[in-house]
Amino acid sequence: MLIEFKFKNYRSFRDEAVLSMEATGLGTFKNSLITYNNLKLLPGAAIYGKNGGGKSNVIRAFWLAVQFIKNAQRTQHEKAPIPVIPFALNDYSASEPSEFEFFYIADGVKYWYAFSATRKKIFKESLYHAPKGQKALVFSREGQTYSFTEDRARRKLISETVAENQLFFSVACTMNDTACSRAMRWFREQVFFSRDYSDIPRQLLDYSNDTNMLKAISDYAKAADLGIEDMQFEINSKEVADESALPDNLPEGIKAALAQFMHTLSETSNNSEIRLKMGEVTAVSKHRGKNKDGNSRFYTMELADESDGTRKLMSIAPAIESVLAGGGILLVDEIERELHPMLVDFIVSKFQSKRTNPNGAQLVFTTHNTELLNMELLRKDQLYFVDKSQEDGASELYSIGEFATRTTDNIRKGYLLGKYGATPNIEIEEVE
Repeated sequence: MLIEFKFKNYRSFRDEAVLSMEATGLGTFKNSLITYNNLKLLPGAAIYGKNGGGKSNVIRAFWLAVQFIKNAQRTQHEKAPIPVIPFALNDYSASEPSEFEFFYIADGVKYWYAFSATRKKIFKESLYHAPKGQKALVFSREGQTYSFTEDRARRKLISETVAENQLFFSVACTMNDTACSRAMRWFREQVFFSRDYSDIPRQLLDYSNDTNMLKAISDYAKAADLGIEDMQFEINSKEVADESALPDNLPEGIKAALAQFMHTLSETSNNSEIRLKMGEVTAVSKHRGKNKDGNSRFYTMELADESDGTRKLMSIAPAIESVLAGGGILLVDEIERELHPMLVDFIVSKFQSKRTNPNGAQLVFTTHNTELLNMELLRKDQLYFVDKSQEDGASELYSIGEFATRTTDNIRKGYLLGKYGATPNIEIEEVE
């Protein structure tokens, strides 16, 4: 469970931005809150803002940090640039480090992990945990100087293998450091991002042996399109042992590359017989139609013929179901893209209800959907806004809690009137 995410000097955010999932003392939708000891956490947060204001950069910052944390030991060869993008609209931020910090709970233990980096090197990095209730240092780092309180000798040896453009956290996990591996599990297993609908075939292959997930994808398709009565998935998977068994319709270049790949594997593996698994998937929906004689029957449609909204909901279904089943956090940029507002409500309500969200899953999303501001699904402390200064071009993330609002205030109307900022500064012509 995420408690708080902070970042600084990344893309349009020059100054520190804080996304807190700690609930305030509001009386609304108390049953939706996630309880951990004396903490009350929000099951979701909606981020609003005008086009170009920087709201998507909140999701990008989270995504960049998570991907780098998970992969820094593999991607950061000597002199490889660190993939941070500092604030660009002044003459000093480019030389200052970008900063990222996560405060979260995994397997009942609190963790605090942070790092700061320029394109060339890691400036600072630290990990704390509280397995016994008290916050304790696992490691901290300034440049290439490290501090440890436990396992000093072993962690010192690990630190000697960490390049200045790598994270100690990532490298330590490859060397089976227990505390680091436990802290890393949240990033690797409990953080999800939405997928594009062009990825549906690969997802169907990934879940080909999971009947529950295939049913979930089908159910989401039916929720998106009331005309869909059922979905059928045909998945053919075969093993390819040599070049002659590769599909005939593969382009020659790809066929040659796969053959070379299999040859290389056989030379470097103890197993002399290397088999490559290739799969094909087809998905068809069944729609009820009516014939000329007035009798109804089912007609099938290919996945490509379905609406963008149907495919969008199908593509995000595995992430939603995975995070709801095991806990964790799902981040979605522009959740309403290709989706009707009622489908957005359908997704958000799954996280807001204890019945469908018994494991404390969380949803963080950006949106323009002002219907959610009616407070029929969300609490006020679940609303965030991003606005960009016209003076210096810097984005700011802030909660509605920073404004004096009454219980009876119409949040949606106030937002559209510009009361909370983060709306386009445009003049709409009067229509006579």
